[in-house]
Amino acid sequence: MKYTQEDINLIEEKFDNIKAFLNEKERRIWCASEANCYGYGGISLVSKATGMAPNTIKKGKKELENGTLLEGTRSRAIGGGRKKASEKQRGLRKALLTMIAASTKGDPESLLLWTSKSLRNIADALAKQGFNISHSTVAVLLKKYRYSLQVNKKSLEGSSHPDRDAQFQYINSSVATLQQQEQPVISVDTKKKENLGNFKNNGAELCEKGKPVKVSDHDFPDKRLGRVVPYGIYNIGENSGWVSVGVSSDTAEFAVNAIRTWWYTMGLKRYPDAKDLLITADCGGSNGYRTKLWKYELNKFADESGLRIHVRHFPPGTSKWNSIEHKLFSYISKNWRGRPLLTRETVVNLISNTKTKRGLKIAAVLDENEYESGKGDKLSDEEIGSINICGDDFHPEWNYTISPRKMRQKIYETECNKKPS
Repeated sequence: MKYTQEDINLIEEKFDNIKAFLNEKERRIWCASEANCYGYGGISLVSKATGMAPNTIKKGKKELENGTLLEGTRSRAIGGGRKKASEKQRGLRKALLTMIAASTKGDPESLLLWTSKSLRNIADALAKQGFNISHSTVAVLLKKYRYSLQVNKKSLEGSSHPDRDAQFQYINSSVATLQQQEQPVISVDTKKKENLGNFKNNGAELCEKGKPVKVSDHDFPDKRLGRVVPYGIYNIGENSGWVSVGVSSDTAEFAVNAIRTWWYTMGLKRYPDAKDLLITADCGGSNGYRTKLWKYELNKFADESGLRIHVRHFPPGTSKWNSIEHKLFSYISKNWRGRPLLTRETVVNLISNTKTKRGLKIAAVLDENEYESGKGDKLSDEEIGSINICGDDFHPEWNYTISPRKMRQKIYETECNKKPS
């Protein structure tokens, strides 16, 4: 039976009116039903009018005849539809992941070693291996395989010492013991040195739109203004801090003087009956465990204060675990973000006004003393030998106690005055 153009237009109009409301299976069934109405030649007629393939309409007729319309809700049979690129092209997944991993790890054979790992570069590199894939498909696959854009993250701090965890436990045990005895426990370190002047300071600060604070387009140090060296003391038990803002070199003498200033300004008032002081510190820098001047100056402070000073150093590569880093310095950096550190007074005031909802309070002073670099190299053997230091059984290089020298003299005199048995 021949059908006119009018029949085609009529079916086309009806289909256009309802197809937006039908899923794939429902469109197939509708077309099959319409073809049945026209009898012989109906499949060809409906195919011309709707653009649906004749085989699809035939499939719909079979579903109507077999009553499969009432079974299930899937639009397609399991496994139906166009195959994904990763399924059609064998080895694509492995090639993609190998290429990404190799370019990250530095495989010299990787096609991406010296290029940006952009989606288009990855697609081009895969094409050179014989794969047909677009950059948009690369994006879909990478998301599926849990890849995303990431910035570099500072987290690698060298090889891990085998006794790292044991030292952490030793430090925690020491801190808990001294705190139970109501003795002061502090965390110390030097904050990053800062150049003074109208220089860019990382972070954003609220300003009138279109009127940001203008700073110099370079970061060359201003010789007239110089730089500052903040050395911090964080009282672990009290959630309070002290910062000595030095204007000279970051030396062990400067570090100990900062601790001394904190003690006589804040510590002694809080712990008037203290006999011991526990210090947790990094293993390097001005308060490093190898620094002889650090121990010599601590002994001078012990002589003055009468305190037994217990020192616990964090193992190499673990400085970020020191309490002062995330309990004190991080909040100082947040408080002065986006603000040029114009003068010494600016630094001191910004540090002093750093507070948190949990009650952190910080005092800061300017230390204008001049500290000589390399002074530790000038210590005589006699001065080094005079240090009243006793290492612990566990890693004595990291864990030691420095006692007042008069205490050693008293022990010596006691031993000498003993009557022979």
